[in-house]
Amino acid sequence: MLTLGLAVLLPAAALIFVNFLQLRSFDRDKLLEAAIHRDFQEVLAITEKNMNKKAYAMVEEAREMFPSPDSDASEKEEKLDLVLARSPWLTHALLFDEKGYLLRSQPGQMQDKYVRDEHERLAESFRGWFNLDGKSLVGTIHKRPHQIYFYNGETKRADGPAFLATALFLLPQLSSDRVVIGVIAFDPCYLKNNFFPGILEEQVNQKANEQSGNPKAMMIYPANSEGPDVRPMVASAGWGDGKPEVMRKLDNVFGGLALGIKFQGTSVEQLGESWMHRSFLILGILSLLIVGGLVLTKHVVSKEMALARLKSDFVSNVSHELRTPLALIRLYAETLELGRITTKEKKQQYYRIIRKESERLTALINNILDFSRIEAGRKEYEFRETDIADLVRNTLDSYRYQIEQQGFAFQESIDANLPVVRVDREAIARAVVNLVNNALKYSAEEKFLGVKLYSDNGAVKLEVEDRGIGIARRDQSKIFEKFYRTGDPLVHNTKGSGLGLSLVRHITEAHGGDIAVESTPGKGSRFILSMPLAAAAVSEPRAVATGS
Repeated sequence: MLTLGLAVLLPAAALIFVNFLQLRSFDRDKLLEAAIHRDFQEVLAITEKNMNKKAYAMVEEAREMFPSPDSDASEKEEKLDLVLARSPWLTHALLFDEKGYLLRSQPGQMQDKYVRDEHERLAESFRGWFNLDGKSLVGTIHKRPHQIYFYNGETKRADGPAFLATALFLLPQLSSDRVVIGVIAFDPCYLKNNFFPGILEEQVNQKANEQSGNPKAMMIYPANSEGPDVRPMVASAGWGDGKPEVMRKLDNVFGGLALGIKFQGTSVEQLGESWMHRSFLILGILSLLIVGGLVLTKHVVSKEMALARLKSDFVSNVSHELRTPLALIRLYAETLELGRITTKEKKQQYYRIIRKESERLTALINNILDFSRIEAGRKEYEFRETDIADLVRNTLDSYRYQIEQQGFAFQESIDANLPVVRVDREAIARAVVNLVNNALKYSAEEKFLGVKLYSDNGAVKLEVEDRGIGIARRDQSKIFEKFYRTGDPLVHNTKGSGLGLSLVRHITEAHGGDIAVESTPGKGSRFILSMPLAAAAVSEPRAVATGS
């Protein structure tokens, strides 16, 4: 038990304690929430990268169709209209060079008051800007990635405020010394209804496929609209209400906007608390399982230790049981051999003692051999139709002299109308002998033995009754276990191997029956052996023999 405690209990307790401290550390330092926030930041960074990449590709596609500044005015106008026609996601296209500028807008949108106002505002602002800082602006754009510079701002549409993303770029076929700038303006409705929703849904769906946790939701909103009531300009499915858990202000391509992300239907804090509660619950269950395992192990080890003690006691008892009859047989045989007994009656007495002790020795050895075969799973029974009444009567007759010699009042009651049953004759005889010997050994004061054989409810029943020391209720379910002997001092002062009742139970169960005991301490015991009747012819009636 000390080894069990040191080798299992202490490591298990240490493991539970360390895990508990680790969970408390997670709870105190909000490590789970921090890890989720880092993951959110990574998702937002990837989303911004994808948005920028797609925007740059669209600008480069439009730039390739831009007219040369050296073309005549009609050709420039025609090509800018072609750019707008092939790129419906654009609202305006502008070309500025040393000669002036040319601004074209989508013809189908010019009926919109907000688009016309936007057209005039862009024409005025870009003309003044490019005339004043055109050369320095070309130098700035030349240093930017892809030679593209984004200039963003707010605008309006019929459904409310909108975001206007404008790209300024250099034409790659021209030298950097020339002040030539191309400009395109993304359609705010396209950004709101197609571009941004597509990017967000693609990112959300991709993350949902990568992991099986809580689904995420994302939104895009003006960076200057902070607070608990942030209203998204664009949101993915499942956003609902509330502010984002993590936000990222966009720069470069979509400066002025911000990305937000959160879980659908829950918050990081709630998720952390749920995870902590679940982890503590699992730790508690594992702790209980470990403790239960230790208790079970202790029970098994204790049972094995008790069994080992019983085996040791069994060896000691059997050795004594073998040595006693052998010593008596040897003593009386040597006395007879030396011729010291002269009278015939005395010789007959010695012969009876030698025979009785040899029978006791044979019974003990047979019990041990039967037990050995049962333990090894090699015990076989030879079932045949048997007159059970005759078998029990003959077995009792062979022990009648011993019963009467010990001063027992013997009462025998055998039903005259018992049918033939299929049994192993030798096994049933041994069961009867073991029950009778048990009654004889543990009846110290009132010496009475009663044997009754009868049929009842489709079974043949054998009752062996004594008025001996009896069996305590707590021991009645254990006495049929191998090696078990009750704690009564009267039992331990009586010779025995602890195998008799165990063999009786095995024999009875092998015949499809069962054995029960009714006992009161100090008043005696009654063992009831039941076996199912065979569908055979009823034997001839016999008179009931009784004796005392």
